[in-house]
Amino acid sequence: MQNNTGLYVHKYGGTSVGSIERIQAVAKRVADAYHQRQRLVIVVSAMAGETDRLLHLAREIQPQPRRRELDLMLATGEQVTAALVVMALENHGISACGLTGAQVSIVTNSEYGKARIRHIDPGRIHALLDQGCVVVVAGFQGIDSDGNITTLGRGGSDTSAVALAAALGAEECRI
Repeated sequence: MQNNTGLYVHKYGGTSVGSIERIQAVAKRVADAYHQRQRLVIVVSAMAGETDRLLHLAREIQPQPRRRELDLMLATGEQVTAALVVMALENHGISACGLTGAQVSIVTNSEYGKARIRHIDPGRIHALLDQGCVVVVAGFQGIDSDGNITTLGRGGSDTSAVALAAALGAEECRI
């Protein structure tokens, strides 16, 4: 049984991570919580406007792109944010690790663009937390049983945060 004392899930939306300056401010808040001995899982959205930008690009190529390919592309917005937050945390001397929904094993159905979470395997996150890492998860995404990237639809990063908090037995989920 995992010791989940002091385990918190924080979610940061697109506006909170909408620029490098805001990402650095998020990293400072996370670093302050980490120094209070909190074990942290951070769920991030794409930077403000990024999902709409990606949708616009797709529709310039194809007016009605296949949902599978849209999910493949849209999931990158959160992945960029997760990597940038990890880099900012490392600048504060914090050991951090970024993970995609697939790396976390957020298993969903295959309803592209509006997938539902079926199961989350918290093992990898617990192992990283036990190593003293802050885990930064790209929200809004998962993987289906065939290994395809899926997205949870608008508000999906909030859904990711709440589902991860439940799967991890976190003390609190802050959105």
